[in-house]
Amino acid sequence: MNKYIHSVVLDAEKCTGCTTCMKHCPTEAIRVRNGCAEIDAERCIDCGECIRHCTHGAKKSSYDSLDKIQQYKYKIALPAPALFAQFDHLDELDYVLQGLLDIGFDDVFEVARGAELVSAYTRLYLQNEHIKKPVISTACPVIARLVVLRFPYLKDNLIPLLPPIEIAASMARERAMFKHPELKKEDICVCFISPCPAKVSFVRNGFGDYKSEVDIVVSMSEVYLKLVNAMSREKNPGISSEAGRIGLSWAMCGGEASALFNDRIIAADGIENIISVLDQIEDGNISSVDFVELNACPGGCVGGVLAMENPFISKNRLHTLRRYLPVSQVKTEDSFIPEDAFFSALPDYNPLNRLSDNIGESMRLMARIRAITKELPGIDCGSCGAPSCRAFAEDVVLGHANQNDCIIAYKDIIKQYIENYDPEGKTDDSQ
Repeated sequence: MNKYIHSVVLDAEKCTGCTTCMKHCPTEAIRVRNGCAEIDAERCIDCGECIRHCTHGAKKSSYDSLDKIQQYKYKIALPAPALFAQFDHLDELDYVLQGLLDIGFDDVFEVARGAELVSAYTRLYLQNEHIKKPVISTACPVIARLVVLRFPYLKDNLIPLLPPIEIAASMARERAMFKHPELKKEDICVCFISPCPAKVSFVRNGFGDYKSEVDIVVSMSEVYLKLVNAMSREKNPGISSEAGRIGLSWAMCGGEASALFNDRIIAADGIENIISVLDQIEDGNISSVDFVELNACPGGCVGGVLAMENPFISKNRLHTLRRYLPVSQVKTEDSFIPEDAFFSALPDYNPLNRLSDNIGESMRLMARIRAITKELPGIDCGSCGAPSCRAFAEDVVLGHANQNDCIIAYKDIIKQYIENYDPEGKTDDSQ
């Protein structure tokens, strides 16, 4: 099995061991040991919550440098819809597209166009009577990985369609090779401009047996700084946007779901909210819904940690930009589902809480965890370096921590020792 390559990394020199990141991690992937945070690669879903809440800048996302595109003969930019929301007083998407050409790209293919195709494919997919509902979107890589790790019974609910970045990447490469038959596939660089670390991880690891069509992923904030200087309103752009309202709206929570023209939909954003929704779906409490859109970042992709602007301001700008766009620029003949738009296989379920491959051993360990948990104070203070008393008990049983690491319990032991201490060497029991 190939090792999963994460995009969320720790800068140990900046970490103070404050436990803030640990308390906000939705999969309990972080522990604080010896005054420094540690990230469990098996549990991490690259949601970026630790980056969002770390006040010391110790958590960051790894991504490719924009300079890397110079290694290729032909360079294609894939701007996420959220990129257009980063600029104030923008009245035409074309200025951003021209700016991307001016900073070194040879072509631009909007992910919003791929999003409109995915919306068209999804509308057809939902007409299938044999699919399991509610259908859960796989556009956000965090959701797909979270379901695989924590909600195994919902795997069949995941829509097997590729996300818009992959549809756009495939079409962009195909268009480049058609226009420039002299180019080889390895001569072309498809560069995605990402608002979040999860999409960096998706490109590096693929999903199941699928390997990404994207070559490099750069940070939206880095591209933004270059675009601000390159964009000019004095000349008319030499390139026209192929995005419509539907595609641009994918940058916001609810944009994907609303494009299905279906009343039996829900959309949620924020990691705590999506876990709550998935719990309810798994429990069978959400049954009258056809489609569920879940976005790990607050507000949707505009809330990604690699974006520059406040997500609420970004959403307002997108609403303004949508006024001047057609509903969609997808042609009728494009609204079919090609075979290569599907995942051929989803990743195997790799449970977060598996204690042992042996059922009997797992039950024994679980009983021990419950017993230790009862002995702990149950206040989930995090002083032990684990996010909860239950997680700490599991660490103790698995040999990753010592029960005396619980400061509250250890304090009581010290207090009892002091009360029973006799400087003459006697204890209260011997008196």
